[in-house]
Amino acid sequence: MRSLFFFVVATVLAAGFAAQAQSPQAGTPALPPAKVRIALIGDSTQTKSAGYGLGFCANLTDDVVCINDAKGGASTKTYYNEGYWTKALADKPDYMLIQFGHNDEESTQHMPRETNLVTEYPANLKRYVEEARAHGIVPVLVTPLTRRYYGDDGKIHSDLLAHTEAMKKVAAEEKTPLIDLQADSIAFLDTLNEEQANLLGITKKDAQGNTIPDKTHLNAEGSYAFGRIVAVDLGKAAPALAKYVRPEAATLPPDLARTVAILHGAPVKIVLAGDSTVNNGGGWGPGFCADLTPNVDCVNLARNGRSSKSYYDEGVWKDVLAAHGNYILIQFGHNDMPGKGPERETDPETTYAANMRRYINEARAEGARPVIVTSLSRRTYKDGALVEDLTAYAKAARRVAEEEGVPVIDLNAESTRLLRTMTQEQADQFDAVGHPDATGSTLDRTHLNAHGSEVFGRMVADDLARLCPELGPDVKGQAMTTPPRQSLDGAPPTATKQP
Repeated sequence: MRSLFFFVVATVLAAGFAAQAQSPQAGTPALPPAKVRIALIGDSTQTKSAGYGLGFCANLTDDVVCINDAKGGASTKTYYNEGYWTKALADKPDYMLIQFGHNDEESTQHMPRETNLVTEYPANLKRYVEEARAHGIVPVLVTPLTRRYYGDDGKIHSDLLAHTEAMKKVAAEEKTPLIDLQADSIAFLDTLNEEQANLLGITKKDAQGNTIPDKTHLNAEGSYAFGRIVAVDLGKAAPALAKYVRPEAATLPPDLARTVAILHGAPVKIVLAGDSTVNNGGGWGPGFCADLTPNVDCVNLARNGRSSKSYYDEGVWKDVLAAHGNYILIQFGHNDMPGKGPERETDPETTYAANMRRYINEARAEGARPVIVTSLSRRTYKDGALVEDLTAYAKAARRVAEEEGVPVIDLNAESTRLLRTMTQEQADQFDAVGHPDATGSTLDRTHLNAHGSEVFGRMVADDLARLCPELGPDVKGQAMTTPPRQSLDGAPPTATKQP
């Protein structure tokens, strides 16, 4: 009997200790509940820069991690084939809002991104749905945001109705939640006239270089309008998420309201910070500033011979902040390289990256929008091939920009791409003569003459207009002689005359 008593007591004590081990100790705060992760998967009409991505995320509560994995120019085919889908899966969202259609449309150009509406487009959507589910993710299909094409009757005449019906059929077959953004965006726009609807979009250049309304992409105000529609619809399509939708529509914060004002003609100031490949007299800065309208005050504070380290240490950066620019374009790398001396040299992965991050953070603290520019390529060839000696610094600059969520103009990649099509003799057409920083050879293959500044300055100006679409009207247009380059981050191509 006594042994039975001790057995019972031991059992009760063991159960008590087990319960203690499984529950938080007194005074120990409980772990916060995990946030729900929602990702946008699609084309430029979902991106932060030219789609409803910013407005959608702003209309969700703080209990949501909102991930924007949309890619400008993507179709159901290219998003998968170019690796963006793999990256999106690696972000491990709980829900995916999948919207494609704009770039799947077939055309007389027969672009690689196009898909067949009857076979390929629905098959691609089904693959996304099935693979998302295989990874434990709930897919939500979103019919394409309508373009703002008005007819003579004052109503929207959409060119995406067929893709909408195809997606709705896939949703029914796969029993997938559906947001019919096509129908809801048409219904909203039918309450506006064309002039009012244009105020929700950005601009683009036509073939003659004139600024015209962009009927596809959105400014910040448009992003918040359509983002609200998508957020509310998500709560209906997936009722479990309704509690994560803010009860009242989000309002534009001051920095985004400023971008809308700039788009509509408010004056703007752009400050350039960098080395001699940006500065007046040998860099792309003069050509860049010449591509801007009189509405822009373009201030070039780049200085010869500076690196990301010495520019800061010598106090030049303070002058940049004191200029109170709306945008600050930042390019360093040439003088950060080994052999430039301890007062200038940096390591691309550590000190250089830290310097660029510091510039970004301090620019933001002053209310400016920083834009990173990777280093202009040198123009030296060996055995007929371009010597690419700034790759490590360009890679580090791109990484920091991505981590900090700021625009990056990849001038290194763009200038390299152009120079690879040339011979040494052809590339020498851009060489500066008599630049004070030139060393050794009489041929200066680092700095630019007036023609070089014009060519590479135009690259920077066009990319800035794509990455910051509100600046589109402030970049002078050119008659287009070659097909426009694709957006770097979701904004539409700009008509551009290439050399």
